[in-house]
Amino acid sequence: MSVDEIACTYACLILHDDGISITADKISTLVNSAGVKVQAYWPGLFVKLLQKKNVDDLILNAGSGGGGAAVAFSAPAAGGAAAAADAPAVEEKKEEPKEESDDDMGFSLFD
Repeated sequence: MSVDEIACTYACLILHDDGISITADKISTLVNSAGVKVQAYWPGLFVKLLQKKNVDDLILNAGSGGGGAAVAFSAPAAGGAAAAADAPAVEEKKEEPKEESDDDMGFSLFD
């Protein structure tokens, strides 16, 4: 995320939290009062987004959008080897070699 996006996001959250309608002018006013310079198109983009989406829904569903990754790493279905070739390789943990004790080498430190 760029600084412009973050500044506009915070401005929208502040306006929403205070119960003030979110407009491009109000976003610009908040961002400018914070001393952040943003491109002129960012506040308008955020207003267009928030006309289609409810801010409460965006806040409550912020962490629920990452379900796709589990499918990519799951076991292949009926496709077998073809599906396994397309799936990204999962790095397996390599077992570290076990240290041999003195008893295994046939001598000890005190012999």
